[in-house]
Amino acid sequence: MFNPDKFKWRVFDPKEKIPEHVSRWLLDSQSLTHKLKEKYNDFRVNVLSQEQNSPYECELKLLGSTTNLKIIVREVELIGSKTPVVNARSLIPLTDDTKDILKIGSRPLGEILFNDPEIKRGHLEVGSFNNSWARRSTFTISKTNLLVTEIFLESLYCLLYTSDAADE
Repeated sequence: MFNPDKFKWRVFDPKEKIPEHVSRWLLDSQSLTHKLKEKYNDFRVNVLSQEQNSPYECELKLLGSTTNLKIIVREVELIGSKTPVVNARSLIPLTDDTKDILKIGSRPLGEILFNDPEIKRGHLEVGSFNNSWARRSTFTISKTNLLVTEIFLESLYCLLYTSDAADE
């Protein structure tokens, strides 16, 4: 779906100039699933793939020790107003800690990650490439780290402006 190596990843610096319409999505610490469900009545997840695959080097560094682990790469589109608004790529090492997560089908991964108090979120990194913005962070389930990367598509902002104008 996308190559995360293209993005310039960094820990967010408050001095950085990120457009306000982007930062209110990019820097929000709540569940993106929850926020999208509030915004779109027809929110849904379209699973593009969920299979064992080789992560990019920049992703492996964030996961930590994955020696001898199979990694499932889940790629989805988050849909609002019948349009993809976010692309997400999750790396899920295949362990006893994650076997139930891999059975979620088209349910949003965010529902599980943010509704279980035992799952801890790591620091947030932001990335940019051309005019695209993304964020990624790790989540720890027991002893297993997952990586979730979300790319915010222009359609999110266009639909945001359209629906914001309609709300006035």
